[in-house]
Amino acid sequence: MTSLFYPLWPELVLITVACILFLLGAISSATARRWCPVLALAALITVFAGILFLGGNSRGTAYAQDTVFSGDLALYIKVLASGVAMLFVLLSWPTNDARTGNSALDVGHEVGEFFALLLLAIAGIFLVASANDIILLFLGIELASIPTYIMVSISRPLPVAQEAGVKYFFLGAMAAAVMLFGFSYLYGTTGSTSLVEIREHYRHSLAAGISAWELMAVILLLMGFAFKLAAVPLHAYAGDVYQGAATPVTALLAFVPKTAGIVAVIKILQVVSGGDWAPPDVIVKLLWVMAVLTMTFGNVLGLIQQNIKRIFAYSSVAHSGYMLVALTALLAAHGMPNAAEIQREAIAAVLFYLCAYGIMNTGAFGVLMLLPGRTDTHGRHDADGNTLPTAGSAETLEDVAGQGRRHIGLGLAMAVCCFSLTGIPLTIGFMGKVLLVQPAFPIMNDPSHPYSHMMWWLVVLTMINAAVSAGYYLKIVAYMFLRPDASESSIAGAPQIARPLFYSRPVSLTVLLSVVGTICFGVIIPATNALSERVKVAAKSIVDDDAMPANHRADNKSAKPAAVAEAAAR
Repeated sequence: MTSLFYPLWPELVLITVACILFLLGAISSATARRWCPVLALAALITVFAGILFLGGNSRGTAYAQDTVFSGDLALYIKVLASGVAMLFVLLSWPTNDARTGNSALDVGHEVGEFFALLLLAIAGIFLVASANDIILLFLGIELASIPTYIMVSISRPLPVAQEAGVKYFFLGAMAAAVMLFGFSYLYGTTGSTSLVEIREHYRHSLAAGISAWELMAVILLLMGFAFKLAAVPLHAYAGDVYQGAATPVTALLAFVPKTAGIVAVIKILQVVSGGDWAPPDVIVKLLWVMAVLTMTFGNVLGLIQQNIKRIFAYSSVAHSGYMLVALTALLAAHGMPNAAEIQREAIAAVLFYLCAYGIMNTGAFGVLMLLPGRTDTHGRHDADGNTLPTAGSAETLEDVAGQGRRHIGLGLAMAVCCFSLTGIPLTIGFMGKVLLVQPAFPIMNDPSHPYSHMMWWLVVLTMINAAVSAGYYLKIVAYMFLRPDASESSIAGAPQIARPLFYSRPVSLTVLLSVVGTICFGVIIPATNALSERVKVAAKSIVDDDAMPANHRADNKSAKPAAVAEAAAR
């Protein structure tokens, strides 16, 4: 029992509290709804603090026949996910009189269910981080995804939210089928569900020549994970779903599935490369193509949007492309004299950027929640046919026009977040982008390396895409500070629209924490170094083969499992 529950105590805490919240959801009183976010936040704080102070006791230990592995990568992801999830709880904190929602969110009496689903999604990320078996890995990915389908639909009582939820669900079901198809090929060609044994099988297959079926498994899995990352070719849902969902849910969608997908990609790439990060050439080229197309499609589509949530949707696509750049360099580094160092830098860069993206993106959504929408975007009119003002928070560029001058603090907060998302110096986003392209430089500077030319083009295209992204991020800032507000119009007969500020302590705290984190980790060297050292430890654990049980590591060839030996002999 200890071997099963000890490594999974964070997941069990979140799932237990989620069950309590489901029960509270059956009580219709406002008092019960008031306690729901408190319990959710308390659970996340408990997990966050517990992992920080107690997690090291289980570091590097495998449990339950190697099905669960508690390594530095898992500990880092759990701390990161629980920390960012606290911000999501604050964004979703019910502040209206009935305690059913806030300026952007209205779940009715399903407050308990909403926060329970949020905790289950975070527990899914935890399972993905700890999984050492493809069955547990698949369950973790789906646990991180399925609650978000429901959260989108119940996030606000509008047809656009239900439409977004249906689209998201059916496309997610298709992506899950593709991913499960890939897992079936992975099991069918190796005869095992253990990532350790599958890795050993691929080690021998790569030496003898990988089969078409083994290659098919990898390609199908990458396509399934592309949906979680909102990466090309499964990125098309992002615009409609991000726009339809309530703003706090949109912030969650930008982080939770992406984090689960990135961790799953890292685990699968390690396995199918035999632990040496040297997969078949076609996989390196496939990641290169995915990175270029994902960056380009995301940034080009972001330029033509007028809805800010759609802008952030396509920027989310672009940011997935940036992280794929580092993963491409991770695989392309094989054969370099300092390959292990480059590979550690690549994984550390991805882990750093996940943290950076979660902080700066959440802050931008928080600012939108504190600003009211200018007009009703859902077509309601008064008796004279005039468009009615909306009670919801800002979503379009016109909604935020002039608000940077009226509310200086929020304008500066949005500017900081947008500058960071663009990659302007003195922000965490700039540090993240530098780290993402840094592993490609040694490969570029080695003309004899087979991927040198590819890395040159990849870095150049990344720089171009980062510059293109400034077009829509700076447009948001320009609208907030340079465009006139409707209430400032001097045109005779122009409507004078009152623009009150939605004041919310939880959301204001979220914005403050996000801005402080964005600046501190980008400017204050001790803070940046502390985060960098933490991600380096997590990266070292998986690159140096510490992320597998000792009796299965690469330096112990005699410990190869019998099932894998038979498969290799066949």
